[in-house]
Amino acid sequence: MPHGPRRRGRRPGRTPAGAAADNGSVAKGRQQRRGRETVAETVDGGLAELVPDRDRPRAWTLLVDGAPQSHVDLDDPARLDFAYQRRLGHVIDLAAPPGRPLHAVHLGGGALTLARYVAATRPRSTQQVVEIDAPLVQLVRRVLPLDPGARIRVRGGDARAGLARLPDGWADLVVADVFSGARTPAHLTSTEFLTEVRRVLKPGGTYAANLADGPPLGHLRGQIATAAEVFPELALAADPVVLRARRFGNAVLVASDTPLPVADLTRRVATDPHPGRVEHGRALADFAGGAAPVTDANAAPSPAPPPELFR
Repeated sequence: MPHGPRRRGRRPGRTPAGAAADNGSVAKGRQQRRGRETVAETVDGGLAELVPDRDRPRAWTLLVDGAPQSHVDLDDPARLDFAYQRRLGHVIDLAAPPGRPLHAVHLGGGALTLARYVAATRPRSTQQVVEIDAPLVQLVRRVLPLDPGARIRVRGGDARAGLARLPDGWADLVVADVFSGARTPAHLTSTEFLTEVRRVLKPGGTYAANLADGPPLGHLRGQIATAAEVFPELALAADPVVLRARRFGNAVLVASDTPLPVADLTRRVATDPHPGRVEHGRALADFAGGAAPVTDANAAPSPAPPPELFR
């Protein structure tokens, strides 16, 4: 995804797979920083690199085949560096009263950034992470170890298969942030998949998905229509430039069977370091533009980002 605006004092970084040019803060390069060096290993998804953040002594960016995936600060796991992760963080903050523990499911692990965030902001939460790339999990857990007191269980395997093993009504929150390379697999885009998500959620639970698309936003519109087939309440948070179909980027889709805290989410997203916009209700339905829901029979992966995105 294309580069975003710079933050003061930082060079522009490459954007994460599934995250638009809205982070503008990814540590760049492979050289030694503050005595630390990049850790690189081959994993199932390609070449994984943990690149030290030059500004923070225990912060790292995970890249896979050159595409940034996650940023983690071990000294401050409640700090979310990528804009799409901040938006997911807002959803997590609003999923229940402050500090209340959650039962959370993370489909896609990366550097376990969001699981660490939940553990830091909602102690005593019980979390399950499903990540298909076992060598990546091993690398992340070795170099960026989890707090031993965090109740985070990491399961290997396909996200949808892992979801199917969970009992009905177990989760307060399901977060989907799954990319094979820089594309969401087709079987995680359908009404059948979202029906399984709703089965696992408690009444009033929240689903949030990181989606990536570019002009003319056919995939994103289809995902809104698909979610509307399963959940009565939806909201979408994204960079306004992405919503206007002017560049490839990411959007966070939020869904529930009960009304969402749209006003609070809108305020938080608008006051981020890189402000975004929230659509819901009639405006979101108009944005979807009559797109057809996706089913397993016609599902396709999300579109590949343009070749120049990570240059």
